[in-house]
Amino acid sequence: MTDPKNKNEVLEKQETRTARPKLYRVILLNDDYTTMEFVVFVLESVFHKNAEEATQLMLQIHHSGRGIAGVYTYEIAEMKALTVIEMARQNEYPLQAILEAE
Repeated sequence: MTDPKNKNEVLEKQETRTARPKLYRVILLNDDYTTMEFVVFVLESVFHKNAEEATQLMLQIHHSGRGIAGVYTYEIAEMKALTVIEMARQNEYPLQAILEAE
């Protein structure tokens, strides 16, 4: 494409690309004090899992020590992890949620 003001110059077209945001896993960690029922409640209320999914994930967390509750952009993952920790503290449980890059 040529510049209409100066017919000898060639204009370069700038191409911009948008990158997909990096995703993070919210991982719940097993402990010896948090009840299974509370973990299911957290999975249903914070991560919007149905009862069957929440129960299966709770059992995975119980048996393997950790489980992926969801995968989100950083801000959403951080908010969900903090929500889990705050809910646990309010109910006097030591449940932990951590973030890992996808």
